[in-house]
Amino acid sequence: MIRATLIAMTLATPAMAEVMTVQTTKYVPAAMDALEAAVREAGAKVYARIDYAAEANSADMELVPAQLLIFGNPAVDTAAMQDDIQTGLMLPLHVLVYHGPDGDTQIAYQDVTDMFDGMSINVRADYVNEMEDTLQMLINKAVD
Repeated sequence: MIRATLIAMTLATPAMAEVMTVQTTKYVPAAMDALEAAVREAGAKVYARIDYAAEANSADMELVPAQLLIFGNPAVDTAAMQDDIQTGLMLPLHVLVYHGPDGDTQIAYQDVTDMFDGMSINVRADYVNEMEDTLQMLINKAVD
C-alpha cells in the first residue's frame, strides 16, 4: 500500500524543468540589481528577493553569494493557472544568481516550456510565449 502510494505520488509530481545558466561579468548583487530593475521596468511584480548568503550568515553558516528573485505578471500567471491550477507550483518565475565554483557569476532559471511539461498547458499558448520572451529579455538585461 505504501509503495503504491509513493509510486502514485512520484508519477503525479511534475518533472524538474531544464535549468538554463548564463554567465555574467557582474558580481552577484549587481547582476541581481540589474535583473530586479529590468523586472520592474517591464511592469512585472517582484514578490521576493532572497539573499541566501545573508540567511546562512544569520544561522552562523557560510554560503557563497547567492540570491533568488521571485517575480511574475499576475495576468499572465493567472492565464496559465486557469488552464492548469498546478502551474501554481511553478509560478511565479524564479531566477537564481550565484557565485559559481570558478569564481564567475551565474544566472540560473528554468526553461518555461519544460517547466509546464506534463501539465494541461498548450506550450504554444500566447502566455507561454510571453513568459519565454520576457524571461529571456530580463536575463539579457541582467547579463549586460
